[in-house]
Amino acid sequence: MLLIYYHLTDWRIATLGSAIGALIGWMATHNQIQVPPSSVPDENVLVIGFAWIVAFLLGASSANLRRVRQINTLSAMGVMAHELRTPLATINIMGDVLRSLVQHGVPEDKRKQVEELSTRLQNLVRSMNRQIDTQISNAQLLRLPHEKSPIMAAELVQDVVSDYPFRSQRERDCVQVHIRQDFCFVAPRQLFAQVLTNLVKNALHALASASRAPVAGDLRLEVGVHRGKGRIAVSDNGIGIAHGQQDRIFEPFFSSQSGAGSGLGLTFCKNVVEAAQGTISVHAEPNVGAVFMIDLPLNLNTPPDYPHT
Repeated sequence: MLLIYYHLTDWRIATLGSAIGALIGWMATHNQIQVPPSSVPDENVLVIGFAWIVAFLLGASSANLRRVRQINTLSAMGVMAHELRTPLATINIMGDVLRSLVQHGVPEDKRKQVEELSTRLQNLVRSMNRQIDTQISNAQLLRLPHEKSPIMAAELVQDVVSDYPFRSQRERDCVQVHIRQDFCFVAPRQLFAQVLTNLVKNALHALASASRAPVAGDLRLEVGVHRGKGRIAVSDNGIGIAHGQQDRIFEPFFSSQSGAGSGLGLTFCKNVVEAAQGTISVHAEPNVGAVFMIDLPLNLNTPPDYPHT
């Protein structure tokens, strides 16, 4: 029972529960059932004590292994980022060189083609650099910064959508932003922008996995106030999430998309939202779509230079 208890729950909760249960059991036995001490076999005490110690060590070891895995993932991503940024910077310079070479002595139609190719090349480099930043941010689960500032939700959502590196115009056209009621909250702006970027990326992946081409409104970002809290909702009409996976998608290294991602994106989102005293939840139906809802406490001391809606 102790081994199962520690396996299914966090080791700290299991330790507290075991201690409270043992205390209640001892009090009940001592006060109601006057059993002579000699009738309790010492072997039982030894077996229960050994099982508790082993369960405690297993639970603590599992927690340490998860922590070590997160640290190793962060280190590996840092090395990969360094190795990838060097050739990307070279490609970006090559794009500038191409653009400068065709300024003179090249027909107008050829110059436009080369300039278009150079622009597409540099956009691809920016997209790759953003993907690297995304993966590094997702891996930084153990050292989130504590700096916070007031953020207007509508402005943040619109900036994220505007800056997102969409792969095509069709992908961009399927996104719609609805501002029901703007609100202000306090959080690290850069990290919260990364949270929304992660949710948009996951939604676009779900739409790409569907059996039809995305249309306008298949991905929606809504800003409003619900039951006294600010809410940012990201919903899509993609492949959805299986019911058995919805309770686990915020766990580290768990991914509902087999073979895609590191399994840290939604864990990062959960940590950032909870650090801002908020909550993140999901409602999804397989082959119908998913809705991720971020509920945040309102910052009533909105700076005077921020607009209200």
